Amino acid sequence: MTETCRVTSAGLPQGGLAATLVGREREVALIDAFLDSAVGGGAASVVRGEPGVGKTVLLEVAAEAAAARGMRVLRGSGVEFEAGVSYSGLNQLLLPVNAEFSRLRDGERDALTVALGLGAGVAPEPLVVCNATLALLRALASEQPVLVVVDDVHWLDRASALVLGFAARRLAGTRIGLLAASRTGVEAFFDRGGMDQHEVQPLDSSAAASLVDSRFPSMASHVRGRLLAEALGNPLALLELPGALTGPQRAAQRALPALLPLTRRLQALFASRLTDLPEKTRQLLLLAILDGSGDLRILRAAGSGDAWLDGLVPAERAQLVYVDESTARIAFRHPLIRSAVVEMSSRDERRRAHLDLAELLADHPERRAWHLAEAAVEPDEEVAALLEQAAHRILQRGDAVGAIAALTRAADLSPTGAGRARRLAEAAYVGAEVAGELRSASALLEDARQADPQHGDSLPAAGAAVYLLINGDGDVSTAHRLLVGAIETGAHGYDAGDEDLVEALHNLLLLCWFGGRPELWEPFYAALARLQPGPPHLLSVLSRTFPDPVRTAAAALDDFEDVVATLRDERDPTRIMRAGTASVYVDRLGDSREGAWRLVQQGREGGPARRHLGSLMHLCLDDFVTGQWDEAQRLADEGMAVCDAHGYRFFAWYFLYHQAILAAVRGDGEASQALADRITRWAVPRGVHSAELFAHHPRVLVAMGRGDFEAAYRHATALSPAGTLASHVPHALWVAFDVVEAAMRTDRRLEASAHVSAMRDANVAAISPRLALLQLGSAAVAAPDDAAPALFEQALAVPNAERWQFEAARIRLCYGERLRRARATTEARTQLARAAEVFQSLGAHPWTARAGNELRATGQSSRRPAGPLQDELTAQEREIALLAAGGLSNKQIGERLFLSHRTVGAHLYRIFPKLGITSRAALRDALEGEEGSAR
Repeated sequence: MTETCRVTSAGLPQGGLAATLVGREREVALIDAFLDSAVGGGAASVVRGEPGVGKTVLLEVAAEAAAARGMRVLRGSGVEFEAGVSYSGLNQLLLPVNAEFSRLRDGERDALTVALGLGAGVAPEPLVVCNATLALLRALASEQPVLVVVDDVHWLDRASALVLGFAARRLAGTRIGLLAASRTGVEAFFDRGGMDQHEVQPLDSSAAASLVDSRFPSMASHVRGRLLAEALGNPLALLELPGALTGPQRAAQRALPALLPLTRRLQALFASRLTDLPEKTRQLLLLAILDGSGDLRILRAAGSGDAWLDGLVPAERAQLVYVDESTARIAFRHPLIRSAVVEMSSRDERRRAHLDLAELLADHPERRAWHLAEAAVEPDEEVAALLEQAAHRILQRGDAVGAIAALTRAADLSPTGAGRARRLAEAAYVGAEVAGELRSASALLEDARQADPQHGDSLPAAGAAVYLLINGDGDVSTAHRLLVGAIETGAHGYDAGDEDLVEALHNLLLLCWFGGRPELWEPFYAALARLQPGPPHLLSVLSRTFPDPVRTAAAALDDFEDVVATLRDERDPTRIMRAGTASVYVDRLGDSREGAWRLVQQGREGGPARRHLGSLMHLCLDDFVTGQWDEAQRLADEGMAVCDAHGYRFFAWYFLYHQAILAAVRGDGEASQALADRITRWAVPRGVHSAELFAHHPRVLVAMGRGDFEAAYRHATALSPAGTLASHVPHALWVAFDVVEAAMRTDRRLEASAHVSAMRDANVAAISPRLALLQLGSAAVAAPDDAAPALFEQALAVPNAERWQFEAARIRLCYGERLRRARATTEARTQLARAAEVFQSLGAHPWTARAGNELRATGQSSRRPAGPLQDELTAQEREIALLAAGGLSNKQIGERLFLSHRTVGAHLYRIFPKLGITSRAALRDALEGEEGSAR
């Protein structure tokens, strides 16, 4: 346990047991107050709670704290198997002080001695024993305060419970405290009437997570999540459940079972409540658990109607389940009750229950396949095939983990090594490519190779190996060779109906794109051309809109519309994500946002991690180009967190890219450059040339924002030289306008014209309205003064041009600058003012300042709020501005003001345009100027 709840009140010793508890600050404080009351005038209290919730530990805390205060501590506990022995509990409690019996009157001493079995005599009257016990406690308390601690009072024998209840109600005016613990839902003889009671609740989610992390820091994140969900905050379960798992299971190298196994200690929590149930009730509970749906109709069909369901009544009375008659469903009060019921059943009982359920679920093929599989006692190809088919349907619904479990079980039931290897390889592929189960995928892949070395190198195995490879060493070239080799040597005959082959080609497409070199695409196109009767529709569209859109996307737009038409009702996560990928370079990601958000939500709820990441990528990009930068920042940060949580290190560069371009356009050039450099350092040794090229984009934007057009030109043409649109470098389209503007501002007019011609000759305007905006805007920037206005107007008249807010505003800014130089002042002000408004709303601070400067050059001040500084800046903004002007970094400012460095940066993004500046260097002068004007 960790020391997250250290209590330092006078009554509790620092560094003791209380300091090691997690999430029990309130209970520890109550114990401290209880001891104060006990010493000050007597007190009695009962703590109650579910088994394993921590009642005994709290009694230990009380005993330790009482001893530290100088109190005498008497301890006892109810024992289930001694409940029929009169005064057995009182004997345990008072035996350590039997030498003090001499302080009692003769009658009381004799009664207590006989009652506790320490001497012979006539059985005493209960009231005499009660008075004798109270008298003894008072005598002890006359010398030093006394704490009586009694655990498990629900198991106390009746006679002891009567005596302690009698004493507890008569402690006023003494220096005696009586603290008892009782299990909820269990009848007891101990009368709690008139006593304070405290219900000990399960740990909240934060405390539960802290407890698990402190004891099992290396546990895989999703295994941790499963344990937290099953334990429901029960501390004993949180600490014991990991011990029932194997090392590979804790490390996510092996799948977890449907029901988590219990340690003996956890079984003991429920054993007594289960063994006392009638056999009929236990059979019903087993059926309900193995069915998993909670549907009472299943139990009714399995039994003999409503009379059979009466067998649930004992389980309800024991507070193991509750039945909602309005919805006809049964639910267990704690997930671990299900595990206990199953573990206490025999193998034959479970098998019979599964067969009964399989018969009842004939109209539900997936569930029927599962029950047949669980009932199987030896390999069965027919059942394995049913389970494999079920896995494919489960995967289409987005349940990757369920699909892996089904495929793994199907492999177990496969009679041949080849069948076992094939199904294990597919499970490994789903784990690596979809679910984010990279460690378990590696283990499954190794199992597949051991089952059958030949089939262990199948296309699914190669696909799994590719994802493990790139997320390990990140070596794209080796991964490319591996997958190409598997495709070219496979026994598929290039049948377009072979699902494994089509899946492999989708993966090869992405690998080629990651590699970013034209030669990598040759085996992809060769394989695509050999498919018979032709490539599937989505793969065909993707192969034309994604790898080299400059040359092939326009001709594919009609087919692309057919893909878009299916998106609204599409539920297959893989198809949703791939349709989004097909949309990237034709600027149609907006059509797939609804599906992408569904996948993100599924991912947040534990769904497929790879689909979660892919959808975040698409949403980030659409958010950036449409001006939703705050959301883009949040999603990029989320993407980084998902990559880290699931081991998808390879895909982190894409979110670093988004963080970099957002920092660039908002004026944080230092952060943007650092992020771009981080991408480059990672990408170069791994051969991820696409990431290298992407890293030039934020550098372009930083340079453009700073007015360093030479650097901007150098980085923009690193993607594609001026006058060309490089083959299979689709990202070159996104910096085409930058190439032209930077070329014009560095007096490279021929290069600017050549690049405009390349765009026009390729007719990139036909690909999307956004590219039409950029093509016409580039032509306008490079055109002579007399032709430029008409071209600018054409660009801004492109349908939905304002959807691409930043790019449209940049073109307006260039238009306004050209108009100002032509002395068309009124028209210039109109364009510049609209551009400045968009830039300011986006938080594009360098461009806001540039537009403001141009406006001032026309004789019109930029649109800044009137009034002194204190009317423009909030108190916190002013404090941050002053600290930044004093030379402190964002991190240092955050530490001083108790803010994160990101929050400080966000404040500075808002402060800069208010002051009409673009950098920290200008802060001091701006603040001094504003304060002077305020005076």
